[in-house]
Amino acid sequence: MGKITGFKEYERKVESYAPVGERIKHFREFTVPLGGDELTKQSARCMDCGIPFCHSGCPLGNLIPDFNDAVYKGHWEKASKLLHATNNFPEFTGRLCPAPCEEACVLGINEDPVSIENIEKNIAETAFSNGWILPQPPTQRTGKKIAVVGSGPAGLAAAQQLNRAGHLVTVFERDARPGGLLRYGIPDFKLDKSIIERRLEILEKEGIEFRCNVEVGKDYPTSQLRETFDAILLCGGATIRRDLPIPGAELHGVLQAMDFLTQNNLKVSGDPFDGEVVTARGKHVIVIGGGDTGSDCIGTSIRQGAASVTNFEILDKPPVGRPENQPWPFWPMRLRTSSSHQEGADRCFSIATKSFVGDTQGNLKKLLTVEVEWIPGPDNRPVLRELEGTEKEWNCDLVLLALGFTGSEPNLASALGVEMDSKTNIEASTRDFKTNIPGVFAAGDQRRGQSLIVWAISEGRQAAHHVDTYLMGNSALPLKGSGDLPRV
Repeated sequence: MGKITGFKEYERKVESYAPVGERIKHFREFTVPLGGDELTKQSARCMDCGIPFCHSGCPLGNLIPDFNDAVYKGHWEKASKLLHATNNFPEFTGRLCPAPCEEACVLGINEDPVSIENIEKNIAETAFSNGWILPQPPTQRTGKKIAVVGSGPAGLAAAQQLNRAGHLVTVFERDARPGGLLRYGIPDFKLDKSIIERRLEILEKEGIEFRCNVEVGKDYPTSQLRETFDAILLCGGATIRRDLPIPGAELHGVLQAMDFLTQNNLKVSGDPFDGEVVTARGKHVIVIGGGDTGSDCIGTSIRQGAASVTNFEILDKPPVGRPENQPWPFWPMRLRTSSSHQEGADRCFSIATKSFVGDTQGNLKKLLTVEVEWIPGPDNRPVLRELEGTEKEWNCDLVLLALGFTGSEPNLASALGVEMDSKTNIEASTRDFKTNIPGVFAAGDQRRGQSLIVWAISEGRQAAHHVDTYLMGNSALPLKGSGDLPRV
């Protein structure tokens, strides 16, 4: 694919960033795109590997060698069609996906992999700028009504697929605007919200109805949901935040990361926010948690004018290269440095927080930590051990808990009689995404637990196929990969 010898001739390149001193002054995206000629060279690096393991690395089964070949030949519109055949929202994944496809790239065995994610983003942006992405409303309707609860990437992907199959789709969202985590959890410097609005405009013109500020089970009775709709797809996400149950956790200044990010996103968008506004300005901030959410808190805190930002991770510092026990093409746990990390955060590994300390008014003033190590346990699973004599006191005014999510909120599932597992994820089979209640399906993080945006889109697409089959007896919607065109 691409140029047969391209991987020998060209080195990997991706978008660069605006200088740190410039980009931390605003919340806009700050990547500097590659030129068209350079993108052609990057797509030319896609080698004739025989078996494209990138397909298995991508939960969506994106046709990566095919769209790389199209870009190399200058056929950008064809590349867009190939990309959209498997991915409803490449402008999202092209910005936010950790790119498991690149870790599975055959070239990545002994060289830098093909810059698949950046090519994907540029295909989507080129298609939008040229007016190739247009609404595709169905030519006829089946008369079947479907309720999709939750407007994150899983819900949006399923809604678009089901609508294109001719069904009448209503998306319920309890927040003021659609998008879920994309809108309220991802900072604008990673995903400008105009990117979401641009896609939502397409979905609305295709005929999808969005009902925002409506929480099913509270503002809209579950009994009415069952009576009105022929099928229900639950895509509410995994929204229960993991706590840190240690002394002082109730102090003013200890805040969940998602609360911090949400209020900042609302402020940047000019939307109202109920409750106390917490800012990092002038404060010594400690972010507990080393994942993407922690990184987003770092970048947001720095832009708000924090006096300092420190990042704690309880796990050991991973190696820069691929660990020996995680060979290609598996996803490796190696050190990843985000743009936010580069903006001025101190990163601390193998450290556990023991307690928060406040003043007499209940305000956070410091925290206490201990260094830890991971040792093999009786069953050979890692066991945490504190290192004696490594206790340390840290001054801080704001702590952000970026510890991930433990499951989904159970209220709606319980009201519908849907079974859940011990983590309050909805029990639904990956074979057909059905729950124990006929006509009720589940997909995305609400089914599988906290995961990636690309997995949410994949599950939304697959669930749409099975909902369509349930209603019509068969489905032309793709189960995975490009598949066939819808029946209408």
